[in-house]
Amino acid sequence: MQQRRIGPFEVSAIGLGCMSLSHAYGSPPPRAQAEEVLLGALDAGYTFFDTAAVYGLGHNETLVGEVLSPHRSKFTLASKCGITDATGTQRGIDGRPETIKALCEVSLRRLKTDVIDLYYLHRWDRKVPIEDSVGALADLVQAGKIRTIGLSEVSAPTLRRAHATHPITALQTEYSPWTRNPEIAVLDACRELGVAFVAFSPVGRGFLAGEGQDPSKFEDGDIRKPMPRFQGEALTANLKLYAAFKAIADEAGCTPAQLCLAWLLQKDEIIVPIPGTTSPAHMREGAAAAAVTLSDEIMAKVDAAVNGETVSGSRYPPHLQAAVDTERMPTEAEPA
Repeated sequence: MQQRRIGPFEVSAIGLGCMSLSHAYGSPPPRAQAEEVLLGALDAGYTFFDTAAVYGLGHNETLVGEVLSPHRSKFTLASKCGITDATGTQRGIDGRPETIKALCEVSLRRLKTDVIDLYYLHRWDRKVPIEDSVGALADLVQAGKIRTIGLSEVSAPTLRRAHATHPITALQTEYSPWTRNPEIAVLDACRELGVAFVAFSPVGRGFLAGEGQDPSKFEDGDIRKPMPRFQGEALTANLKLYAAFKAIADEAGCTPAQLCLAWLLQKDEIIVPIPGTTSPAHMREGAAAAAVTLSDEIMAKVDAAVNGETVSGSRYPPHLQAAVDTERMPTEAEPA
């Protein structure tokens, strides 16, 4: 697989988001299947794995640690703090320095490693100055517990404040043809500051891959259930939009999921998408997207067909949007 840079690390151009192996889109897969995805990803050329303390409240970090720690020298490891208490067993945004430092110790034990390569503040705790939270992460760098610092779901001004406290290596935010918020200001800030951009949900939470289009089949606990894009008139409109998107993928000679990933890779060399899946076949499909080259005409067709003006519904319901510090497209609903 082609390679990209995230700070000091050379990683596969497409990384693996591990969240869905533990929660978010229904029941986790059987352990054997999860192991097949993780170990198969190494064989397929993935060298960047992304997890977090909040994913399954420890389940995901433990899984990644147990399965991949014997191969620790072969990949770059990213995890996140800031959406649990200091034990990692209770949800809740907490960016206090003492919580960040205590949780890092928990994550190190779960991940069976001496150091985490890239450690993100998963959400900015508005009750704590960003400088204080990043200062705690800087202390962890100094102590050799983590190698570099990342931020997730923050705006360009917040990134600049954080970067002035300690160099930020990567910023992670949702980005795909149907979520264009980073194009407002964050991508420009990343380019200016030399920060890598890690794109999560790069296939539109499965929608642009042709999955998750019938909410009646969502299991209890599926985080897409309350999302406006998967409901009512917005869903009806987005299904029509998907038909146009699939036609572009057919023209390009790739799958819709691969079209999303290739589109992101060609947008900018600072971008590293991290699709997640519970399917070994889909994991390999994602890896193959790194070899897909899109013409300027196809890129233009994607931009015209799926964008902030053509997608219906906001990213999150208001109670979740309120916790996200990112610039919002004009069509998105403001948080209540």
